[in-house]
Amino acid sequence: MSTLYLDRPSPIHRLNPITKLIGVLAIILLVFALPYWWAPLAILVLVVVPAALLARVGGRLLLVGGAILVPLLLVVAIGQGFFNTRGETILFSIGSFDFALEGVLFAAAVGGRTAVLVTAAMLLLLTTHPGKLLSALSQNGMPPKMAYVISSTLQMLPAFRTRADSIILAQRSRGLKTRGNPIRRFAVLIPLLSPLILGVFVDVDERSTAMEARAFASTGPRTALEIVKDPVGEKVARWVVMLLAVGALVVSFMGLYPEMSWPL
Repeated sequence: MSTLYLDRPSPIHRLNPITKLIGVLAIILLVFALPYWWAPLAILVLVVVPAALLARVGGRLLLVGGAILVPLLLVVAIGQGFFNTRGETILFSIGSFDFALEGVLFAAAVGGRTAVLVTAAMLLLLTTHPGKLLSALSQNGMPPKMAYVISSTLQMLPAFRTRADSIILAQRSRGLKTRGNPIRRFAVLIPLLSPLILGVFVDVDERSTAMEARAFASTGPRTALEIVKDPVGEKVARWVVMLLAVGALVVSFMGLYPEMSWPL
C-alpha cells in the first residue's frame, strides 16, 4: 500500500491513531472557528511545527507540504491581490489591473488556514501507519467499511503520486521526453492522465476482489491481529480537545468573539 508513513521511535508515533485523528479534526474546527488572522499562524507555530519536530519528520513535512502549498498559495495571492472587490489600498498596477493590499491580507488569511490544514493532515499521514489506523477505528466500534473508507481516503494522495511516478518512468523507458521547459512538462500531463485514471479504476477493482475474498463484509464476530493500545489518558485528552474545539465553533456561530483591528 502506498503511504507517506515514516517509521520513527517518537512519542507522536506511539500515540493512538484515533488521538491523532481527533487532534487533526480539532485543529480544522479551530482554524475556521477563530476569526483572527493570527490564529492559523499560532496553531501552525505552537502545535503543528513542534509536533513535527518531536516526531522527527519535519524535513519530509516541509518537502511534501511545500510542494502542495507553494503553487496553491501563489495562485491565491495573485488572484486576490488583483481581483479582490474590497481592494482600496493600491500597492502597484500592471496596465489596468491594480494589486491591492486588502486582497493580499485576505489571501494571507486563506493561505494560513490552508497551510494549517495541509500540514496537519500530512503530519497525520507521516506518523500513522494506515493498518494501525484501520485497527484502532475498528476496535472502537466503527463499522469496518467506514473505517476502511477513512483509512483509504487519507492514503489517496501518496497512492496517486506513486502510480504517477511509475507511469512517468515507464514512459521514459519508451523514449518519451518528460524533462525540459514548463511547456514540455505540461504536455507530458496529457499522456499521463489516461493511464493514471484507468489505473485507479483497476486498483479499486482489485481491492474490492481482495476484500470480498477475505469476507470483509461479513457481520460475524472479528478478531484483531494487532491490538492498538489506547490509554485512559489519551481517551480523556481526546474528549477535552474536541469539546474545546466544538466550544470555539459554537462561540463563533454566536458571534461572541471581540473584533480585532484586522477582522477576517
